[in-house]
Amino acid sequence: MANSDQRAFAYLVGIGVTHSIAPPMHEFIARSLGYNWRFLAQECPTVEDAMELFRRPDFAGGVVTMPYKTTIMAHLDGLDDHCLRIGACNNVYRATDGSLRGTNTDWRGIKSCLTSASEEGRSKSAMIIGAGGASRASVYALHEELGCNPIYVVNRDRTEVSALLEDTKGYGSSLEIVHLESVQQAKELERIPYYIVGAVPDFEPQSSTELEARDILIYFLSSAREKGVLLDMCFKPRRTRILKLGETYGWKTVEGTGIIAHQIDEQYRLWCGEEDSHRIPREEAWAVLQKAAEESPAINF
Repeated sequence: MANSDQRAFAYLVGIGVTHSIAPPMHEFIARSLGYNWRFLAQECPTVEDAMELFRRPDFAGGVVTMPYKTTIMAHLDGLDDHCLRIGACNNVYRATDGSLRGTNTDWRGIKSCLTSASEEGRSKSAMIIGAGGASRASVYALHEELGCNPIYVVNRDRTEVSALLEDTKGYGSSLEIVHLESVQQAKELERIPYYIVGAVPDFEPQSSTELEARDILIYFLSSAREKGVLLDMCFKPRRTRILKLGETYGWKTVEGTGIIAHQIDEQYRLWCGEEDSHRIPREEAWAVLQKAAEESPAINF
C-alpha cells in the first residue's frame, strides 16, 4: 500500500445502524488485504452528515442504508447503471479520478441468497412482500438476473405500490408486476411463486390490510406443491415471523444476514480494486460475520 494512501475509515451510514453485525467482518477483510482500516457503523441524522464523512480524505468506502439509499444519489458525483436502474444506492466508492460514485450491490446479495438455496426458481413467478426501498433491488434481482415473471407484490399501502410500478417502468413490457390485495385474488392465479422475498420490517400484523397480506403469504406457503425459497431481508430479529411461517410449511428459508456476505466481492472490487477483491478469504470472512450474528443481542431475540 502506497505511503500516500490516506484511506483509514469505511462506514455504514444511516439511522438505527448501531446494531450492525458488519464491522467485524469488514475489518477482518481489510486486515487480510493489508489495510489498517476501521469500519464504523455511524449514525447520521441527515444525509449531509453522511456525505461529510465520505468527502474526507481518509474515506475508504461506504455502505448506505435506510433512510438514505435514495436521497444520497443527488449528492454524489456519479451513479452507475445498476444504481440508476434500481433507483437506490447502497454503496459509495472513490473512483480513480477522486470523484465519489454510487452503485447498488443489494441485488447481488438477494440473487445469491436465493440461488444458493435453489436454482429452480429461475424464470418462474416470484413474490415480494413490501413495496418500499428494499423492493427495488428485489425486482432487479428477480426479473433482470433470474428471469422471474410475473412478480407478485403484497403490500398494505397502495400508494407505495403505485410508486414501485412507476419506478419500474424502465423494465418495459417484459416485466409484469401484480399487486395482490386478497387471498381470493391469490387463489385465482395460475402460478404460485417459487421465490419469495420479504422486504419489510418484522412486525405483528394488526390492521385489516396487514392481516390480509399475512394470509396471502400463508396461502402460498401452504398450497404450493413445489416448496420454494423464502428470503427475508430483515434480520432484526434473525428468525422473523415470515421465516417462521416458511419453516412451518416446509420451505427453504434464508435469513437476511446472508445478503451482507454475498456483496463483499463487489464492494472490495470498487473500494480496493480487482486484484484485491480476488484475495478476500471468503470462508473466514463469512465465519466472522456468522459469529457476530450469533453473538449479537440486537438481532437475537
